[in-house]
This record gives sequence, C-alpha cells and structure tokens, in this order.
Amino acid sequence: MAEKLRLMAVHAHPDDESSKGAATMARYVAEGHDVMVVTCTGGERGSILNPAMDRPDVLENMSAIRREEMANAAKILGIQHRWLGFVDSGLPEGDPKPPLPEGCFALVPLEESTEALVRVVREFRPHVIVTYDENGGYPHPDHIRTHEVSVAAFDAAADPDQFPEAGEPWQTLKLYYSHGFLKAKMTAFHEGLLARGEESPYTEWLANWDPNRRDNMERVTTQVPCADYFEVGLEALRAHATQIDPTSRWFAVPLEMQREVWPTEEYELVRSLVDTTLPEDDLFAGVREKVHV
Repeated sequence: MAEKLRLMAVHAHPDDESSKGAATMARYVAEGHDVMVVTCTGGERGSILNPAMDRPDVLENMSAIRREEMANAAKILGIQHRWLGFVDSGLPEGDPKPPLPEGCFALVPLEESTEALVRVVREFRPHVIVTYDENGGYPHPDHIRTHEVSVAAFDAAADPDQFPEAGEPWQTLKLYYSHGFLKAKMTAFHEGLLARGEESPYTEWLANWDPNRRDNMERVTTQVPCADYFEVGLEALRAHATQIDPTSRWFAVPLEMQREVWPTEEYELVRSLVDTTLPEDDLFAGVREKVHV
C-alpha cells in the first residue's frame, strides 16, 4: 500500500489559493493525496473588487466574510486549510508610499512568523511545499513576506535545534515557486481569442509589456497537466465573491479553449532532496519513488 503524498501550498491571502495552482491541487486531491493550504493573513485589508459586493454590510464584516469565502473555496477544492493568524498588510499606494500599518504581517519579525509556519509543517508533514518566488509573484508586501517565511520554514522545520517547542522535526523533500502570470500563456490566450474572432482582454496588457522584463516562463521547470480541474479552480475563485469580479478577465477565456491552448499549471523547482529529471510534469516526481512502502 502506497503512503499518501502530502502537498502544502503557502499563500498570503484568502483567494490566492484559488488563483494560483488551484487546478493542480484539485487534481492531487482527486488522486487521493492530502493537500493543505496555509493562508498567512486574513485578507482584512483587501479591497472589494466585485462591484456587486461593494456594500456597507460587507465592509463592516470584511474579516468574517473573507473567512467564510475561504471555507467555501476549501470545500470546493477538497483541501485542508489552516490560518497562520497574521494581519493583512494592505497594498501601499501613492508616491511616496505610506508606511505599513503597525503589527501587520510584513512587519512581524521573521522568526515569529517562521515559527508559526514551522508548527504547521511539522504537524502536516508535507512532502512538497509550494509558495511564491522572491518577488512574491507580484510585489505585494504580504506576498514577499510569504516567500521569505516559506523558504525559512522549509529549512527550519527539519532542524531539531530550531523551534524545538514547535513539534517533531520534518524534512520536506521539494520546494517550488508557482508561476501563473506568464507572458507566453497570456499571448497564447490572446492569439486564441483573436483567431476565434473574439475580443481579447490581454491586448493592452501585452502592448504595455516592458521589453526588458523577463518572462517567468524561462524559470519554469515543471508543467502539471490539470485541464480536467480548471472548472473546479474557477468555481473556487468565484467563492471569493468580494475579491473576484465575475466579468473580469479571469473568466474571459472559454474553458474549452483554456484546456486546448494551455492545459497545464507552471512551477519552478528550487530545492529537491530527491532525484528528478527536468523538465517535470508532476510535483511529486522523485517523491513517489522515495515514499512508497
């Protein structure tokens, strides 16, 4: 009997899990593996991005509503979920940008937030952890801090001398960064829509692409086929009704076209304690062979 494989995805806010790698998680759940999402903050400072939800009663109860949305999304994806318990830092705007609010996640000492994540890692004992790259996927202070905490916890969880009160040490075998916002992917969708005679929501985005900016597709090592689970991911995304406008470009590309044009989700392998061959098509490549009894 093979041991269940365990995947942990560490995210900054509720809704990030549904916009980054949701179909991959749904696929592994469907295959019988255990998947946990750890959400570092409560998303309390998130703006209401769905005009239909921009109401006084929602603003007054944002924290509770976002917790309820996260619970609904977790149920749709079939995942386990943990809150790390830190406070959303918000996205500073303006020139100059205002200081971050006191006590927010991005300002909590790294050791404190790392210990909190180490406790969950040692409890769940994941074989694979997925998080953001050093830019946070995009430069939100909570996303960048999530990267820092995840990388620190990957090492610390295995070290018996670090946080000895936080549970028995556990060595995770692989660490990945997720890469969802890829120029190559958006170009494929853009061209696919135009070929169908449809309007593309990516026209302006691609026209404004800095020619000196690197496309993270160059960093991708692992493309996980998960087209059969795209619909589940979109359903989980809709569960975050305060954050997701149903008329936005998240839903602009017809599902059948997504499956045909780009049937994978993308990751970058950054640490591995098992043998694997790149490129990969499975986050558990090399892990399956190691943990099978």
